[in-house]
Amino acid sequence: MLPPLSPADEKLLLTFADPEAPAAIGGNLAAETLLALLANAEFHGVLPIMLRKLREIGDAKLPQDPTLRQKLSELRDQATMATGQSMLLQYHGDRILKALATKGVPARIVKGPVFARRLYNQVADRPFTDIDLLVDPASIAEANRTIGECGFELGSDEAESHELQEFKWLEKDNSSLLVELHGDLVHDSGMRRRLSLGFRDLQVIDDGEIDTPAALLTIAIVHAAGGHKFHRLQLCVDVLQGVRALKSPEEEARLLEAARMTGIELELATVLNVTGRLFGAPRAIELANRIKPDLSIRLAKWLITGNMLLRVNSREKLRSRLSRDAFRWVQRLARPRSYPA
Repeated sequence: MLPPLSPADEKLLLTFADPEAPAAIGGNLAAETLLALLANAEFHGVLPIMLRKLREIGDAKLPQDPTLRQKLSELRDQATMATGQSMLLQYHGDRILKALATKGVPARIVKGPVFARRLYNQVADRPFTDIDLLVDPASIAEANRTIGECGFELGSDEAESHELQEFKWLEKDNSSLLVELHGDLVHDSGMRRRLSLGFRDLQVIDDGEIDTPAALLTIAIVHAAGGHKFHRLQLCVDVLQGVRALKSPEEEARLLEAARMTGIELELATVLNVTGRLFGAPRAIELANRIKPDLSIRLAKWLITGNMLLRVNSREKLRSRLSRDAFRWVQRLARPRSYPA
């Protein structure tokens, strides 16, 4: 269980988690509070951003506490290693992409490294622990063979992987290197009747380009609400950065059309709403409100709140878990929207 944070400390955590918020702390911040903030930031996947901001503030302005200094030193060393791991993963991802291209298998890397490069001003703010490859379902067999030929071995049950359209591959000589092959970024077969995000969908959203803001934000929303069920703050930070990447009304319109096409309007409205309220981002809330709310959307917004996300591993974690489980049922039971032909 994470160290508890007061409401004021939670606001400070959100400031540290926002890549573009100014770095600042009060002169009376206690070492114990800062240690609690570091623990929460680590759990929520936003520690690299916080460590960068603490460097910008300067160690001289931090509490002069030996325990805090030791912890900071350990976390900075771990962050350096995580950056190296991300670089190694990127190398293997690029190598596999080239091998797939040689065989004529269209594929793209999604999520971690692409978010880091396209959505964050500081690439190191967004480390990643695996490489996610997306291919058309018809190409899964050939893509799997190619990944195996690149020195990886299947680390997930084959039958279950086919059902989920998610195959986990581990590098033979270094099992910490994970590559996941996806035929669809929505793995829950019960939800896939309503929402889906595959290789061809992203091609349509990109409309001849690659990794457009609308496509990246669509992926981030599916990642937050379709895969990991709001289990950490980093998911919403990706969405926050995705909203900031939308530079024109045309890009906003492309996002809303992508949500309609892929069936993720409930998820878009829910994720943008909670992200906007967490980080004080009115544009995210305004985009969320462009989706006309039906009963499922109203219920989803009521279930998924900032407190629920921030306290996912606190004394209130049971309440948070129940809210997120209920949200999953709302997703499964929501009816596909019908549109005029």
